[in-house]
Amino acid sequence: MTINNNKQLNLESIASFCKQNAFVFPSSEIYGGFAAVYDYGHYGYLFANNIKNAWMKSMIQDREDIVALDSGIFMHPITWKASGHVDGFNDPQIDCKTCKARYRADHILEEFGVSADKQPLEFINAELDKLKSEGKLKCANCGNKDFTEAKVFSLMVKTNLGSPTDTLSEENVVYMRPETCGGIYLEYKNVLTSQSMKLPFGIAQIGKAFRNEIVARQFIFRTREFEQMEMQYFHNPKDTKELYEDWKQVRWNWFKEYGIAEDRLHWYKHEKLAHYASDAYDIEYKFKCMKDSFKEIEGIHARGDWDLSQHSKFSGVKLDYFDQITEERFVPHIMETSTGVARQFLMFLDSAYTEENLENGETRLVLKLDKRLAPVKVAVLPLMKKEELSLKAKEVYKKCKEILYNTYQGIVEYDESGSIGKRYRRQDEIGTPVCITIDYDTLKDGTVTVRYRDSMKQERVSVEEIQPYL
Repeated sequence: MTINNNKQLNLESIASFCKQNAFVFPSSEIYGGFAAVYDYGHYGYLFANNIKNAWMKSMIQDREDIVALDSGIFMHPITWKASGHVDGFNDPQIDCKTCKARYRADHILEEFGVSADKQPLEFINAELDKLKSEGKLKCANCGNKDFTEAKVFSLMVKTNLGSPTDTLSEENVVYMRPETCGGIYLEYKNVLTSQSMKLPFGIAQIGKAFRNEIVARQFIFRTREFEQMEMQYFHNPKDTKELYEDWKQVRWNWFKEYGIAEDRLHWYKHEKLAHYASDAYDIEYKFKCMKDSFKEIEGIHARGDWDLSQHSKFSGVKLDYFDQITEERFVPHIMETSTGVARQFLMFLDSAYTEENLENGETRLVLKLDKRLAPVKVAVLPLMKKEELSLKAKEVYKKCKEILYNTYQGIVEYDESGSIGKRYRRQDEIGTPVCITIDYDTLKDGTVTVRYRDSMKQERVSVEEIQPYL
């Protein structure tokens, strides 16, 4: 058996794989689709849930200094004024005058070696004018060279709550949260007092966020509706440097623990920091499906006291902390780890996606996922669709479900459709670690065949002794 180097793997083939195997579907496809929004099918739902459960376990079950939170998507609109999102959460946009295609102006300039991150519109338009005069600016969609000037495009998604007759105006606007951490800052004081927390401590949350991206492409890597896993760690500012290094190592190790090869991970240090930040690193992963390019999968940021100070200023509520040991009073600083469920979903798929050339000339496609993340843990398969085999197989299926469900280990699947070879391949493609086959020997001696996904090794095991194998 040899392993292909997956030269043909790209976002299109990954998207096709996800659709064919009930991982991810285009949203509203019968109406032509809805740009940058996706629906998660049965296996995608299970897989994403396993990623979230693994992340939350590492935060609140494996540690004693972090608690969970599930804050509302809607928050008081002043929240986003205080955080700076209303005034500063935007990107520069230009449009092709011919086909109306929309582009991020700063991204276009970066393609020509001009750094435009956080630059004013005047600078961006001046640089765009240079490219226009040189005839270098061309629409990737239609080839036209006539573009609008760059303008500010707000990433905030607006809606309104209240009377259905209310119009959407600045007086009654409510924002769909652009990131989940906003709710964490607003509940910091309640968590501190209700749970008698002492610094340092963290609050972890998983939840939906919404951004009106100018260009949302790259399959599920960048979408307008997405789910974040964020942890905010409140601490004394004198401990920031040490805690920052600790959290960098903790998060790096988490990816390795769940099967990501270290040579495909990379640290990216932000040179341009937000005015309140003292340090910012991203963990990047080298995606096979994106031409072996490194892309951000998680940010670890030292945010200072900006968030609590701003919300204290705008709300009039004191959010400081008194350390009874050192007798210091201060506004806690925050260490943040932030990652997207979809980005991790795509990363784990990309890492696990393997094509193998078998000795019989066939090609086997298999997802070599960590078994804790696999959508289905065990598949029970009668050798063929015969009544006596099906009845016995369903007994084994029920036994496996009792074993795994009682220990919260995951989903067991029953499949009797098609040849046994095709069913093995089907389970390989969705990453099922173990298949259990019931045959006529099972009816005679009570043994089954246990087949392992990665090695394809098979062994006979007594039904009564099957628990350790699961």
